[in-house]
Amino acid sequence: MNIVSDQFSFYFLPTSNSSKVLEMEQILHTNGGEDEESYAKNSISTLLRSVFMNVNHELNRSIQEFCQANLAEAECIRVADLGCASGPNTLLAVESIIDSINRECHNLDILKLPNIQVFLNDLMSNDFNSIFKLLPSFYQKLEESYGRGSRSCFIAAMPGSFYGRLCPDNSMHFIHSSYSLHWLSQVRQSPALLLLTRTTIYLLP
Repeated sequence: MNIVSDQFSFYFLPTSNSSKVLEMEQILHTNGGEDEESYAKNSISTLLRSVFMNVNHELNRSIQEFCQANLAEAECIRVADLGCASGPNTLLAVESIIDSINRECHNLDILKLPNIQVFLNDLMSNDFNSIFKLLPSFYQKLEESYGRGSRSCFIAAMPGSFYGRLCPDNSMHFIHSSYSLHWLSQVRQSPALLLLTRTTIYLLP
């Protein structure tokens, strides 16, 4: 597998056996819904949240660097979360990213907040409907916290495997993915933080 990246776009290229990749997409998926066998009920939300918070400082730092370089000219910031799954933790990274952007707007004395367009990505079999049901309360929370409502933050689904191309060139500003290293087709040998392709991709083992 190759990782392809430029400043504003990011996607994975599959290995030569694309048919096996497509077959795996049909097999590997989470259980939808909210019953006792669903991913939402069995994803150990407190553990996942704890792990996310342990690396959240790196996410905030990356957002800070981007905002300092680009925020003054950005009218709309486009963000993608690869492998969003479903359940109570789905919007955790999105909320943290929005919080970081708002904080940097305040620090940089930017009065007009940019629109934020968020694309949630997972396989086509993912239960996106359960995510959409969370959006009204999520938008309300943004409105209460930052004065942001659904008219300034736009969340949409971007179904498909990140082993294939998901978006046009130069269309994304920031891409986040958590709990995805185990899907890599090859293991990279490095004991520390890996900095790849012109400081645009970070892997936290």
